Formats: sequence, C-alpha cells, structure tokens
Amino acid sequence: MASVAASALDPGRLAALLDDARSREPQMVEHLVVLAEMESPSSDAARQRPVLDHVGAELAARGVRLLRLAGNRTGGMLVAAEAAAAPQPFQLLLGHVDTVWPRGTLTSRPVIRDGETLRGPGTYDMKAGLVQLVTALDLLTSAGLRPTVTPVVLVNSDEEIGSRESTTAIRTLAERCDRALVLEPSLGPRGALKTARKGLGRYTVTVHGKAAHAGLDPGAGASAILELSMVIQSLFALNDPDRGVTVNVGMVSGGIQPNVVAPQSSAVVDVRVLTTDDAEQVDAAIRGLAAATPGTSLSIEGGMGRPPLERTARNVALYEQAAGLAETMGIDLSEATAGGGSDGNTASQVAPTLDGLGAVGDGAHAEHEHVHVPGWVERTALLAGLLMLPAVRPDVAPAAPDPLALVAGADR
Repeated sequence: MASVAASALDPGRLAALLDDARSREPQMVEHLVVLAEMESPSSDAARQRPVLDHVGAELAARGVRLLRLAGNRTGGMLVAAEAAAAPQPFQLLLGHVDTVWPRGTLTSRPVIRDGETLRGPGTYDMKAGLVQLVTALDLLTSAGLRPTVTPVVLVNSDEEIGSRESTTAIRTLAERCDRALVLEPSLGPRGALKTARKGLGRYTVTVHGKAAHAGLDPGAGASAILELSMVIQSLFALNDPDRGVTVNVGMVSGGIQPNVVAPQSSAVVDVRVLTTDDAEQVDAAIRGLAAATPGTSLSIEGGMGRPPLERTARNVALYEQAAGLAETMGIDLSEATAGGGSDGNTASQVAPTLDGLGAVGDGAHAEHEHVHVPGWVERTALLAGLLMLPAVRPDVAPAAPDPLALVAGADR
C-alpha cells in the first residue's frame, strides 16, 4: 500500500470512502449472514472456534499476522497485527465472537433480510462489528491509504461473560496503544457512540444461621432467611438514581423445609455505577454489611468485575474527532452513556477509548435484535476514517514492542 497522503482525511477522500462502503453493501450483508449463522454461544467453546478461524482467515488474506491463544473454558482469542517496516504506534480494535444466544436459536429465529433491516441472533451484538473491521481495511487498501498508527485487532470469545480469560491481554495492549476503538454496537435509534459505560459488579451475600424445629423449638434456631430479608433492604437502600448507582438483588435462595428454621440463605446482587469513586463506595458498603439477627453471620463473595468507562477528557477528545469526521461525511453522530459494560471499560482505564463503533440497530440480547443496514455501512466508512487519524497519545513511545509478542508474553 502507498504511504498515507497528507490529504487522507480531506472531504473528497472521506466521501470516496463512504461511496466505496455503500458499493460493498451486498458483500457486507452476505458476510454477516455467514457469521451470524455460525452460532457461537458464550458457553460453547467448540462453537466459538470456527468463528475465530473464519475471522482469522479473513485477516490473514489481507496480509495480517495472526496469533491464536487457546482458552481454558472458552474458544480463546485472536490477535492480529500488520507487520510494520519500523516500530510505530498502534491502535487497538476490540471485538468478540461469543453471543448470549444458545445453540439452536436459529431454528426459531433465522437470519432474515427485511428491506433495510437484517434480523437475527448475534447480528447486532456484535458480528456486524467484525464485518466492519475487515471491510474498513479493504476500504483503505482500495483507496491506497495506510494508517500511520498500525491497527492491532483483538477478538475474544468471553466478552458476554465478563472477559475473565482475555482481560489481561486487553489491558496489556491497551497500556501501550495510542487509542482503543471498540466495535460493540451503537446505542439507541440514532446509533450513539458510547463515551461512558457503567461499571459492573456481582456479589453473593450468604447468611449462616442455625437450624431448629419450627414448631417444637423455634427459639433454638437462628433464621438465615429473616436476616437475609434485612440484608436485602440494606442493599436496595444503596440505590442512588441521581448518581446512576443501581444495586439489584436478582436472585435469592435458602432454607431446607417449611418446618425448619432456615440455617442458610443467599442473595446474588448486581451493581452498576458510573464512576470509580462510586464503585469503591458501594463495594465498601456491601463488604461492611453486618448481621443484625442473633446467631447469624454473613459471608460476602464477588466484587466489581468491570470498572466504569468514564467520560474522561481524552475519551471526549477522541469522540470529537469522530464527530468531526462524521460531519464531513454527512453522517449523523451523537454520544450517550450505556448501562452495560464491555471490554472498552477495561481499555479506558489506560488508553483513550471510543466504544459503540459497531452496527446501528437495536435489540442487543433481545428477540428483536437487528441491524439497520444503511447506517451500518456508513459506520464502516467512519471506522476507516478513524483508522487514518494521526497519533493522539504522546505518552506512548512509538518504538513499542511487537503487539503479538506483548500478548504472547502476558500472564493470563
């Protein structure tokens, strides 16, 4: 490919990228159908591997070096980077192949094109983003453009279940990257980019009591269920809508029989927060819970799994660059805060991060999941434009180690 021209981001070049993307719509749709029909639930490592193989083959066909890392309980992950003639900054593109849908969902909900809409499980979240990735690279190749900040791709297979096996690799690359671009779907009917996401926590509070006959000798027991009822009220009292703090007890269990004073009970708690400070405060409050019922005690497991993606100055600056490109290309663009988390939460702790660059549509984790095809195609051209931005992070040395070697040496 030719070296990038100084005019790579001028209106004419950007318009040409958009026109080229629109001409590729049939191939993009065909590619997305292929990926979506390869069911890859988070719980099925064997089904994830063929999708990683497919994405890897697409990238390899474009001259990109690949590193496949096996998972312990998942299909593992794929890391890809173009060979650079000399050390230079790199930008991290994040995606995932796993979906929330169990095997066999396609039987009742096949992938269907309906006018400007493509419906089907896994289309919007987020196999459309994987198609965008390879298509954006093709757009740049066709235009004779080469980014001065090398694209490095990480595609995992455990994002929907907390990225426990891939978080170390993500953070290792994010610490050295110039910026992170996350191909998760956009938000809402306008397709807002995600400049903030809530942090997520999961806790299990277990109450230990003492069993006794509920009729003959109830006073000899200590009811774990009675104590849990008070713990639940304390947990719900931590909610603060004005600060975006939500604490939800979503599952409870306990007891042995109706005629036995319950010796044990538990509650599973979901926590969402907008800031690191709130995460620390809520975590301290949950861990500080104390039993009030005589004869009972508490044990608390879990914690904050994903930190918040906060609307930092560097994230806003990256969004503003995207908004400037979109305006030049005539693409409607806005920003918003998402209640769910992604691997962007991890990347944002150490690098400028822009999330929600994937498909326009709706229905993530819902039966009406779909992609709005014209909007999705436009976002592919926008992604290509973003890949051409100059370096934005002066604190990262351009002589960074080889990204594949960085990940291969990371302690997972």
